[in-house]
This record gives sequence, structure tokens and C-alpha cells, in this order.
Amino acid sequence: MITVVGMGAGAPAGADVAAGAELVVGGRRHLDAVRLPEGAERVVLGPLAPALDTVEKYVAEDRPVVVLASGDPGFFGIVRALAERFGPGRLDVRPGVPSVAAAFARVGLPWEDAVVVSAHGRDPRTAVHLCRALPKVAVLTGPGAGPAELGAALRNHARVLVVASALGGADERVERVTPAEAAARDWGSAVNVVLCLDEARALGPVRTVAGAQDGPAGWALAESEFAYRDSMITKFEVRALALARLGPRPGELVWDVGAGSGSVAVECARLGAAVTAVEKSPDGVERVRANAVAHGVDVRVVHGRAPEALDGLDGDPDAVFVGGGGRELPTVVTACARRARRTVVVALAALDRVPAVREALTGAGFDCDGVLLQSSRLSPLPGDVTRLAATNPVFLLWGVRPHGRTEGVDQ
Repeated sequence: MITVVGMGAGAPAGADVAAGAELVVGGRRHLDAVRLPEGAERVVLGPLAPALDTVEKYVAEDRPVVVLASGDPGFFGIVRALAERFGPGRLDVRPGVPSVAAAFARVGLPWEDAVVVSAHGRDPRTAVHLCRALPKVAVLTGPGAGPAELGAALRNHARVLVVASALGGADERVERVTPAEAAARDWGSAVNVVLCLDEARALGPVRTVAGAQDGPAGWALAESEFAYRDSMITKFEVRALALARLGPRPGELVWDVGAGSGSVAVECARLGAAVTAVEKSPDGVERVRANAVAHGVDVRVVHGRAPEALDGLDGDPDAVFVGGGGRELPTVVTACARRARRTVVVALAALDRVPAVREALTGAGFDCDGVLLQSSRLSPLPGDVTRLAATNPVFLLWGVRPHGRTEGVDQ
């Protein structure tokens, strides 16, 4: 039997938790906190594979093993690796208080509506984009993905970071800082978790389902759901297919370039993505911001003209939507394609721009496809009569980066 004991964040597990074990495995600070049985072998966790090989020798001889871990070892912890290697039936898991629960307790906030993401040994982009998009995120940190790195990535966003270090220990610290303050400090190795909060929305509505926010009941919203100028908005039929090709989801970054009303940006944010909208007109910038507020989502709005404005944007997007159809459109599409990790979707009305846009996408190494969308909406007439009212045809082109090909994209 392998006994897995959670320690650290809450009440101490006790010095005798390893009693009877012939092998005790854990981090150095956990091993130092318990009494080892006489004659027991001690393995300090570093690389996981050698430790699991040692555990396997003891399990094969039916000799008792104790594994010490932080908090709840079944929550982004060692229980997964042990269950995969030895089977759940061999495990006796005794969880402690998760570091996330302890951190939220220290600041007096509920956390059933928090999204928890691990950046330990993983690409930190996912954590950064969740922090941008959502009001309450807990980040389990790791080397290269600690408070300083999160702060640097979030310096343009209205967030408060709560950095919890050495939870449950004599040196425990829980500090509230701005992203800029977090980026300017060396936090050491004792950080357990960072809470990223939009304090205006930190106490959200009562929830029935824990974790990520409820998804929208629908998408491709009617134009009447947005403020826009004249007819300068992506029609809902076009937006529906554009969203299907963009595939926005939590943990990803989407750009809406030539945002106009920001309808595509807002819809991507409603689906959980972090979104940056680029718009050249000052009144358009305010319109995008107003539409984001009206729908309760975060959209970072950049005032500028593409492609020049793209140079100052942090990080490479997973997906890009390009609207508008000026002469510079192929150049804009080329600049977006160089940065996009997965897909670029372009909406345009002018037939003569289609070949150049296709060439821009294929020239950047994307597989390109497209469609001409022509729709007619039901329109009532006097006398209880309905006619079909045609909307303007729109070309929708999309380029998809072949799997595994990432030329020109930062890793």
C-alpha cells in the first residue's frame, strides 16, 4: 500500500505520519517535518521517474510506502502519477488543505467560482490568457511562471495579484500587489499560488457549478445586441461561421483586427478567450469598449492602424479575425499570419481582394479555404406577408496552420 499524505497549507499532518513506513518519499521540507521510522529509506523528490522506480521496488515486495506532498495531492499533484503507475486501488490518499483553498481563505473570498490553472512545468500562456479573460483565477506557479512573469504579462490589465508564499509555515506571507509591482520583485522559491483578481467582480453571483464561468446560452448574436455605426458590423450569419473557424476557448488569445463595433471580439470573449481588439478610429475604440462592458467581458482595445499597431502587441495570438477591406488588407493579413499560432479568418466584401488574401495566407504556410456567404432574412410586409430580404454577400476566407508547423511563431 502507498499512503499519500497532504501537508503544508492547513493544519500540520503530524510528525508521525510516516510511522510504519519502510520507504518515505517527499520534498526536502516535508521530509524534514516528520519523524522517519528507524531503518526507513528516504527519497528526496526531484525528477519523478527515479522516485517512482524506487517506489515500484517496495510495492512489488508488498512493503509499506509513504509519499508526502503539498496540500491535496489529488489536485494537480502526485496522485495522478501514482495512480497511472500503480493503480488507484493501491493508494490510501489523506488530503490536506489545498494551497488554493488556503490562499482564498487568507483573503476572505469564496472560490467555487474561481478557475484554477497550473503553470508548473507547463506553458504559462494558458495561465496568462485565463487571467486576462476571467475575474478570478488561481495560478499554481513554477520556475519561469511565477508572480514576476505573470505580473509582466498582465501589466496592461486592471488586476490585483495576491501572492501566497510558504502557506501554513512560520514564514507564511500573503501580499496584494499590482502586476507592475509583482514584475519588479524577486519572489524566491516559496510561492505556493498566485490569485489574479478583478476586484470589482471578485464576488460574483451565486453559482451552482464550480469552476469556469457558465458558457453563453448562444452566440452569433443579433446586430441589435451591439452599438455600431451605419452598417459597420459583421452580420450574425458571417459571425457564426467566423466563430466556428476561429474556435475561441478559455486559455487562448484572439485578435480582432479592424474591430469596428467589436462584435467578433466580444463574442470570442463571451466564449472564454482573452481578446485584443485593434481599431483605428477613436469613436470605434470607444464603441468596442462600450460593447464589451455591455456584455460583461474583458476586451483589451488598442487604438491604432494595422499592421503597424500589431508590433506593440504582447504575445502571439492563437487565432486572428481580420475585418475591413482596404488596399492594405493583404499586408495586414500577412502580418497577422506571421504571428498566428493556429488560424486566421478574414471577412471581406470585395471580390478583387480575394486572390491577394489567399496568397497572403498560403504564402505564410497556411492551408487556405473559404466561402461566399449569401443570406436572405425573413422580412415582414404589410398585410401579414413575408418576403426575403437579401444581405450583402461576404467572402470569408480562413487559413489553418498545418499541425506541427510553427515557422515565424514564438514558442
